[in-house]
Amino acid sequence: MWAIPRIWDGGQCIIIGGGPSIVRQFDIPEDVMQAVRLKQVGADAYSPYLSPIHNCHVIAVNMAYKLGDWIDCVFFGDPSFLMKCQVEVLSWKGLRVTNSSSESTYQGRLKVVDRDDKKLGISEYPDKICWNLNSGGGAIDLAVHFGVKRIILLGFDMKVGEDGKSHWHKYYSPTETAIEFSMQSHIRCFSYIAEDLKGKVEVINCNPDSAITDFPRVNFKDITL
Repeated sequence: MWAIPRIWDGGQCIIIGGGPSIVRQFDIPEDVMQAVRLKQVGADAYSPYLSPIHNCHVIAVNMAYKLGDWIDCVFFGDPSFLMKCQVEVLSWKGLRVTNSSSESTYQGRLKVVDRDDKKLGISEYPDKICWNLNSGGGAIDLAVHFGVKRIILLGFDMKVGEDGKSHWHKYYSPTETAIEFSMQSHIRCFSYIAEDLKGKVEVINCNPDSAITDFPRVNFKDITL
């Protein structure tokens, strides 16, 4: 198993999730968003609009790694993610990290980290990550282990957008019932994470309308990188 190094000690990072609010935060045109969702173009069509964060430390949650080669790290905890895009992920040039024990056969091509029995919150052990019931929560724990003191969340909505969309892409096709169930489950971890990080690491959620209320919610344009 991989012992997580403090590669960004004292710095900050951005974590990109799957919520559709990222489109509004970066003023991505509707036609570009529709082209990505219809798979007429790749997710990297968003990349020019995300240029303000190209030089930042960035962790992509699941499919967000497709946004561009400027992303430093992809993190996933659900083994079904690798089943969807195994060849592409395993050949991706960035850091590939998982806390799914079923991926241990890929050690050498993936950085596999143990799951903490604690499950919710931030692990006290440098070689473990709390699963947090979702990869977004696990990615926050990973960022803390990288040593950052400030985390900026993008696409952490935990709610369906006004247009009825649950993601900025359409690489998944969940039913409405499945979406509701997963979000009710996933959102539970953030109060535990906030409590564990209080006074230690600043977390900012760049979606004023996010269902996650445990961190300050602001527009991306209102923060200083």
